[in-house]
Parts: sequence; C-alpha cells; structure tokens
Amino acid sequence: MSNQKRRLPFVQMDVFTSVPLEGNQLAVFADGRGLADDEMQALAREMNLSETTFIFPRDAAVERERGVRVRIFTTTEELPFAGHPTLGTAMVLRNVQGSTNGGAEEIALDLNVGKIPVRFSTRDNLPFGMMTQRDPEFGQKHSREDVARTAGLSVDDIAADLPIQSVTTGNPFIIVPVKSLAVLQKLSPTWASLNAYLGKSDAKFFYFVSREALHPEAKLQARMIFYNGEDPATGSAAGPCAAWAVQYGVVPPEQQVLMEQGVEMKRRSRIFFSAGKSGDKIVNVRVGGHAVEVVRGEVFF
Repeated sequence: MSNQKRRLPFVQMDVFTSVPLEGNQLAVFADGRGLADDEMQALAREMNLSETTFIFPRDAAVERERGVRVRIFTTTEELPFAGHPTLGTAMVLRNVQGSTNGGAEEIALDLNVGKIPVRFSTRDNLPFGMMTQRDPEFGQKHSREDVARTAGLSVDDIAADLPIQSVTTGNPFIIVPVKSLAVLQKLSPTWASLNAYLGKSDAKFFYFVSREALHPEAKLQARMIFYNGEDPATGSAAGPCAAWAVQYGVVPPEQQVLMEQGVEMKRRSRIFFSAGKSGDKIVNVRVGGHAVEVVRGEVFF
C-alpha cells in the first residue's frame, strides 16, 4: 500500500476587511482538478470556515469567455453563490502575478449560479474588488408577528415602516429591518427556530439589518445567524439587502454605502454596496470590499 499523500496548496483570506484577523475567513484551493465532490466537502469540513473554494484552471481562451471555474462549499453543502468567497477568490487570482489573471482589472468567476465579474480598483492604497451580482428577485413578504416569534423578539423590536421580504441575487435571504442597534446587538435566535420557519418559506437564511450602526461612517449594520453559528460577513446577503434598501428608499439609487457586519463577534467586516433603479426594477447590484491574505499552507491527504 502506498504511503504517497496528495499535497494541496491553499491560501486563507480575511474578506471584507483590510485588517488581518477581522472580516470573514475563506480558504482557497488554487487547483481542485481531480478532486471528487465528497473530497471537496471533506476538505471544507477540515478547514471549518464559513466557506472554502476550489479553483479549476482551464484554457485561457475558455476562461476569457466563460470565467474562471470556481466551486463553493460550506462545512455541510455546496452553494451556488456566496459573496465573500467570490470576492476573496477573485482577489487570490488577481494576486498571482505572472498568471493569466495576475494584476487584472476585472476577473470573472464561473460559479454554479453563472458568471459573476469582480472589478478591481484601488482604495486606501489597497486593491479593492467590486462584484456585480445578478439582478434581484423579490419574493414573499413576511409578517412582523411571525418573524418576531421565530427570532425571539417582540413585535415592537422590528421596524414597522419597512417590509420584511425575501430577496435573492443567487442565494435567497429574508431581509428583516430591526428597530434599533440595541435590538440588533441583543439578537440571539436559535438556528432550530429560524430553520423551522425557513423550511416553510422561499428563503434559505435570515438577514437582520439596523439603520443605526456602531460606527458613524456605516449606513447600516447587519447580522446573519446560520447553521455554523454567526457569519462575520455575508456578501450574498448584502446584494439582496442593497436591492431591498434601494427599493424601499433606505438608500438612494446608485449611491455606494458602507454596511458593517460581524461587529458583535469581534470580526468587524466592511461591506460596500450600491444598486440602481430602471423603471420599477432594481438593477446593477454591486457589492465589494477589501481582502487580505493571512495564511498559506498545504493539506496532505
């Protein structure tokens, strides 16, 4: 029996932050060719982060036309789309100097949800990436009473002047506007309760949003509780949140604003977003931020 082990290099990024050890963690395997689905799932469990991505290099002409093929896994499942893995993986590809994508102004990822472009600029003297998400789809509206009961809140803890609504740009979220920062900070729902409600809805997760934020430069502050606990930054929720915010007048069309997440868990994330309006449709949903490399290593198995 051979003792030869496979060696898989990976990079770990902190995403939606320019400060190491903040933001949302992401493991990126630069070459997933030859890995079976169950092996990728096992590696994601081993990394034990919100998400792990696998890049599948292809011919340069194919990548120019269709994008760089990337698959995204949580510790328990594959996702069609997720925001911080999209931004973080694109940043890894951009940082590889001498490669097809090294230093590129735009990198498109070919995800299970389709082609998602990430455009790079410089902000605060650091690379800054902004992804354009799919145009949003607005789903069902939810009652304050039902959501309050599910989340362990009182009805008065939820804002009465904005709707609670499911929105997706590839991953469906119920956007819940809470009344104040204090309500957001005290939020402690159980996943069992949230999941029971979600199982009867058109969404996969809840996203709780406050129009009061701890840091004055932020327009919104958010939290997302899911089966792995709490997520420090959720880019696939920030897009739906941007669409919801523009649709209901929280944010003007095409104005880029800062939303923070992960503050309560001491992994402050800075998520920049904007969305436009064309007639009665929300378009041009863009979500971005910084990402920094914090770990390089190899997995042997």
